[in-house]
Amino acid sequence: MKSDFLERTSLGDLATSQPRLEIGEAQIAERKRLASLTSVDMLQKVQDNFSAAVGVAMVIVDPQGEPVTNPSGFSRFCHTIRNHPKWRDRCYHCDAVGGRTALSSGGPSIYKCHCGLVDFAAPIIMRGEYLGAVICGQVTLPPSDVKPELQDLSGLFPTEESWRQNPELLALYNETGQITYERLRSAAYSLYYIASYIVEESYSSSVNEELYAKNLRLMEESKRRAELERSLREAELQALSYQVNPHFLFNVLNTIGRLALMEGAEETETTVHAFADMMRYVLKKSGSQFVPLSTELEHVQNYLYLLRIRLGDRFTFHIDIPEDLGGTACPFMVLQPIVENCINYAIEPRESGGLVDIIAYRDDRDAIIDIVDNGEGIASDRKQAVLAGVADRDGRKSIGLYNVDSRLRHYFGSDHGLEIVSPFREGRGTLVRIRLPLDFDDAAF
Repeated sequence: MKSDFLERTSLGDLATSQPRLEIGEAQIAERKRLASLTSVDMLQKVQDNFSAAVGVAMVIVDPQGEPVTNPSGFSRFCHTIRNHPKWRDRCYHCDAVGGRTALSSGGPSIYKCHCGLVDFAAPIIMRGEYLGAVICGQVTLPPSDVKPELQDLSGLFPTEESWRQNPELLALYNETGQITYERLRSAAYSLYYIASYIVEESYSSSVNEELYAKNLRLMEESKRRAELERSLREAELQALSYQVNPHFLFNVLNTIGRLALMEGAEETETTVHAFADMMRYVLKKSGSQFVPLSTELEHVQNYLYLLRIRLGDRFTFHIDIPEDLGGTACPFMVLQPIVENCINYAIEPRESGGLVDIIAYRDDRDAIIDIVDNGEGIASDRKQAVLAGVADRDGRKSIGLYNVDSRLRHYFGSDHGLEIVSPFREGRGTLVRIRLPLDFDDAAF
């Protein structure tokens, strides 16, 4: 009596069409370990060629017996059996048991499947890890060549709904080819060595590729560090150029300030003191690379005040910082280069109406400082060149913003680099944004 499956399906159609058991996307996704170590396409080609040359069926399975490759050389009988849901699961279980048996023996294992056909399993082992097995066979042995040591897996399953109850399946079973035990054993060991070699070579190749990628990353990191150190040395040399005799400079400035006070020139006195404060800030001797945000903004305010004296009413500026953000750790001298860019590109080219706004606020984790002007803005390609340090201005490289961006990324990570936003339309200006972590500990620098 036929099973329900055979009553619903034409056995002749299943046997003659010989459909390939294609692996679905979900199965491929589950087959991560073996597929990640070697090329499944390469395994498929080796398997197809070996199957055609030796005349046996082949498939490579994972540790659970699920196919990793498409079957090669499968008989019409096995195609039909594997299209039955329950018998397919038995096939997979046999493949898994055969693979585990081969693993325990350390070499190929030859056995009878649940249908009585002879298969062998060659384990795929890499660095002591069992990745799966090559299952090969679907043959019978000549009566005179039956080996008593063959493991019989037919006893693993109940006998009800046996395929032997169907005469068409029996006919397909009787079409199964024969092969000698020695030939099957030779094929098993040949494939065992081939599969192991392919996986080992693929693993070595992947390790070499990973090492190469790590070396590239280390080289890039070393290059970035070298560029940052060069930028810091340039900043230090620039500061040193002011240090001819700072005490003499401050004494002179203080003298000028007192003379201005005595003469009633209040604006001159204020200007001199603003310049003196700027010089003290630039020449500060502290070993730390950080200052409170409020101190950095005071320096910028003195800088803008002196520019207002020179440029008159051509621009105005506004600084707004909440009191609770004043103590935020800020890298020394990161705001002035940005403000200086605003003056050079947005204020200097115009006769009047210039504007520079500096606004500080916070989100959940950062203090955010926006420096905004109302100039013509910056084109997207030039913005990239500025951040890369390759922007050209009158034959000279403009590296001010590049240095600031590099320092911020060095101290706080790649997600804290400069942000530049500009619609690149006249009067719409440019916004440059700095993010300073609120929980940053500057003691490490």
